[in-house]
Formats: sequence, structure tokens, C-alpha cells
Amino acid sequence: MLAKVTTCAIVGLDGELVEVEADIAPGLPSFTIVGLPDAAVQEARERIRAAIRNSGFTFPMRRITVNLAPADLKKVGPAYDLPIALAILVSSQQVPPDESPSLLLGELSLDGSLRHTQGILPMVAVAKTKGMTIVYLPNADAPEAALVGGVDIFPVSSLKELAMHFQGEARIASYQPLPEDKKSVLSLGRGIDLCHIKGQEHAKRALEVAAAGSHNLVMIGPPGSGKTLLARSLPSILPAMSPQEALEVTKIYSVGGLLPSDTPLINQRPFRAPHYTISQAGLVGGGRWPRPGEITLSHRGVLFLDELPEFGQAGLEVLRQPLEDRVVTISRAQGTVTFPANFTLVAAMNPCPCGFYGDPQKQCTCPPSAVTRYQKRISGPLIDRIDIFVEVPRVDYDKLADDTRGESSQSVQERVEAARERQRHRFGNTGITCNAEMTPVEVRDYCPLEEAAQSLLRAAMKRMLLSARAFHRILKLSRTIADLAGAEAIGTPHVAEALQYRPRSLM
Repeated sequence: MLAKVTTCAIVGLDGELVEVEADIAPGLPSFTIVGLPDAAVQEARERIRAAIRNSGFTFPMRRITVNLAPADLKKVGPAYDLPIALAILVSSQQVPPDESPSLLLGELSLDGSLRHTQGILPMVAVAKTKGMTIVYLPNADAPEAALVGGVDIFPVSSLKELAMHFQGEARIASYQPLPEDKKSVLSLGRGIDLCHIKGQEHAKRALEVAAAGSHNLVMIGPPGSGKTLLARSLPSILPAMSPQEALEVTKIYSVGGLLPSDTPLINQRPFRAPHYTISQAGLVGGGRWPRPGEITLSHRGVLFLDELPEFGQAGLEVLRQPLEDRVVTISRAQGTVTFPANFTLVAAMNPCPCGFYGDPQKQCTCPPSAVTRYQKRISGPLIDRIDIFVEVPRVDYDKLADDTRGESSQSVQERVEAARERQRHRFGNTGITCNAEMTPVEVRDYCPLEEAAQSLLRAAMKRMLLSARAFHRILKLSRTIADLAGAEAIGTPHVAEALQYRPRSLM
């Protein structure tokens, strides 16, 4: 008897339905899985054999052939265990077939119990898109699957429980999600409160502008001046994520296996800080079967690169496309995968190898050629894609010893939220969420300059020899500064502040 069960595969960050066909025929006992399975799927044969026997069923000692269709799609991971096992039980007439359009997902233990499975959210989402009304999956993954909505989720603890459900002996109750105020969420950290950082008011202002418009930021200063501390305070002033953004981030972490089963929803913006020894594939994504890298894991959040010039030059140059297009495309012989990469880049660097070039108190020991080589590790095209360069000088003793606290992160976040609300109202349903995402078309429509501001920008273009990309980035940055001030038109003070964030030594 031929049995068919529907499951799902992950391609990039999206799901694609897979039909599991099981056929049991006379002949010598064998168990073959075809349809381009990887090693994890091939190893499922032994897990399924043990799980069927330990669940009280008989494993057919005949010729078993399992086909995973479409055959040209690579099948990766252990999520096919449950549908293959059920297809064999249906084909051997030990369990009646399920006539309803349902999706089955789950990894089996040898005793027949189900384990947590990665990528549940995108797989359930594609099931809903394709008209599936029922999803059977492990108990631990039910809260994550319930985020999709509009699909009946049946949490299954074991293969035997599912078989008894189909036999009508003990029906499984559908999962009822918790109320919104009781859902468990994954917090990625709120960061350090700005009030605990002494001095550096100019850098704090730059962080506020970067958070308000999602602008890229580079901090330059000597060792110990507080660059890393400032960067780690940025999450405390970032605006809250919308429900759609939270689902996007949760989907990425689900596919990457970074979402705990007891915390199905990420409600805070990611903050990723990879070490400079990271490989190019780890930073931008890759591998034989492409997986998301750090820039995708920081989607809708912050990617912090400490010691920026120490990162491999090839990896930094690969950042140019994601910074511009806010997606990263990875091509392999098997196909092309596009991952989202709408992140805010925050980087910190020393002005020279010893770190004290330009410091008023400690003399730099680097020869001029070494300083030039160090700074030129950051290429001109990459500099052009960064909106804000801010110097972080040494903090004086008097400021460090002062017990007076500065402005709290909560106060700054309120201004950032107000600026973001103006941007949401301005852009409406265009798909743009912040000023940094504007294209030249939106810059022309939403960045009107006062006459005096136009004269200032014209003079700056000639004097600073700015590129067309830098011109548009200055306008977008000016728009954010005007939003923080509550101004409709961009005035001279807004353009002047935006111009002061252009790089001086990195040219």
C-alpha cells in the first residue's frame, strides 16, 4: 500500500512543502530513503526503526521505499522523522490515513518521543499559505507555531500518542495559546543605561541620532575611552519592535536554532557583537548549504564590530551590498538564497595601531606610514556607506569622579520613539520604517531644505568633495535630526550637525 504524508523543508529562511511517500513491497528486508536526503535524513532510518518498535508497533520486515518529493530539493535536518514514521505505519495498515490537509513535523527519539525541532515558524507559515489547516508537531514547539495564527496546532508528545489520535482511541486537544500578557518572550538584553556613562555627551548625541533613524555609526578614539561601553548602551534607547518585526526576527532565530523552546517570541531588537576573528561565512552567511550569518542575526537590530580595522578586509567589503540593499544574496552551485540584513552597523576603532594618534596627553609611537595603512583598511566605498563618524576622546578625571548622573536612557528613548513615530506617519504604507531606508526618490520627496540650508550643503559639497551617495546620506541624517527636533523642514542647524558627523581623518 502506498501512503502519503505532507511535511516541510527549509530553503534559506522560507519553508517549502515536501510530500513523503512510503511504499512497502515484497522482497528482502530493506529501508531506502530517496529524494536528495542529507546525512541527518539518512540516519533517520535507524531512529524510525527503533521508535516504531518501542512505541508498540511492528516494523515491516519487507522492502520499504520512502520518497521525499520534490526530488531535486535538498532535504536537511531531522524534522522528517515523524512524517516518515507515520507514512510507514499507514502504508503497513497499522494506522488509518489522515484525510484532512495536515502538516507533520518533528524529530523522533529512540523511544518514540518527539524532540524540539528548528525552523518551526517558517514551516507553519508556509503551511497556512498553502491552505493547510492542521499541524502536528512536538509539544515544545507549539507556542512558537501558535504565533502564526489561523492554523490548528496539535502538540504531540510521542509517535504512539499520534497513532492513537488517528485510530480514534485518544484524541489530541488542539493547542490554546496563552493571552498576550502571559506569553514567554526572549529578551536579548536592554543594554547599559546612558546615565552611568561619564562624559562623552557628543558621542551620546550621536547614538541618539543613530537610534532615531537607524543610521550606521563609527566611533574613533584611544583605548579605554568608552567606545565599547557606549555601543553596548545603544539597545537601551532603541525603539520597540513592531509585531511584524518581532516575527521576522523570531523566524531567523528559529531557523538558526537560537530560539529556546520555552521562549517562542523575541520582542527586543538583536544586538550582535562578533569577534574580529570571525570568518567571512560567519559574518555574512554561507556554507555549502547557506545559513544566516551575523548580519542576518542582527536584522532589525544592531551589529557591533569592535576593532573594525582588525576584521578581514574581504569580510568588510562584503558588507557593502547589505548596507546598501539591506539584504544579502548568497549564490552556490545548488542555487541562490537571499537573507534579510536590515541592521544598524555600529563600529569602534582606534585611530592608529597603538591607539593614541591625536591624543593630547599620550604621544603616538606609530610612524606616519603605519597610521595611513591602518586607516586605509577601511575602504572609501565602505566609509561612504556610514552616516556618522564620531570621535570619542579620553575622559578627564573630574568627569569620572563626578557623582552626578547624566540623562537616563529612558528619556532618550522617549525622544527616539517620538522621532520614529513621525517617520512611520510620514512613510505610511510605503514599506519604509525609518529614514535610513529611504531611496533617492524618497529623499527628494521627504527631505525639503530651507534656502539657507541649501546654501550650506552646496558649499560643503564643493569643499569636502562629497560623492552623490554621501550627499543623500547627509540629507537622510539631516531629516532624522529634524525629526528629533520636531521640525517639518530641514534647517541650517540640522544640516550643520549632519555635516559634522562626516569623517575627518579617514579620507
